Amino acid sequence: MKIEGTQKIAAPRDRIFAALIDPAILQKCIPGCEQMEKTGDNQYKAKLTAGVGPVKGAFTATVSLQEIIAPEHYKLVVEGKGQPGFVKGSGELNLKDAGSETEIQYTGDVNVGGLIASVGQRMIQATANMLAARFFKSLEAETATNSPASSTGT
Repeated sequence: MKIEGTQKIAAPRDRIFAALIDPAILQKCIPGCEQMEKTGDNQYKAKLTAGVGPVKGAFTATVSLQEIIAPEHYKLVVEGKGQPGFVKGSGELNLKDAGSETEIQYTGDVNVGGLIASVGQRMIQATANMLAARFFKSLEAETATNSPASSTGT
């Protein structure tokens, strides 16, 4: 299954990129993420609760950040498994300046298996799009409020 889209966030590109590689901020922004701990350089172990329709459960995942070109690009690779099945995926994020905003173009491939795959492609696609929207809304809130460089009257 493919997911892709473009999102604009009203914050500088370097601030958004820094947030996208910060495990504490990622934990807050990823829907259902309960824990994210560093296990190596750009490698993390995550625990999250997720579901599609009536199928819900806990997953343990490994997350790695690859092909990092700050502050414009990186690739995210995720492999997770849990009671409702497995999820494997990778995605690329490309950031570019758009005036006072930052435009994030994202593309990804996701494979699911087990019980979670039984709910059907359309429901999985709709859930993936909803989770992406929630992630970017949280990311925008984090980059707006956690901005030590932002000050009024500049």
